[in-house]
Amino acid sequence: MKMECYMSSGCGSELAVRRNIEAALKLEGVSAETVFRRITEDEAMALGLRGSPSVLIDGKDVDLREIPGFS
Repeated sequence: MKMECYMSSGCGSELAVRRNIEAALKLEGVSAETVFRRITEDEAMALGLRGSPSVLIDGKDVDLREIPGFS
């Protein structure tokens, strides 16, 4: 499994997201390649992300909102 976490430059939740992902993986007993990236609004729009942070599992965004970009 691959997990990607994208955050805006001003997002203050990186530490919490890292802790939550680590705890969830441990709880479920699974491992994952996990990547954290800071990106721009333009990059977020190009990727079709829906907020900051955005978490993708195997390329699929776990957030189902319909508004692209970092809102």
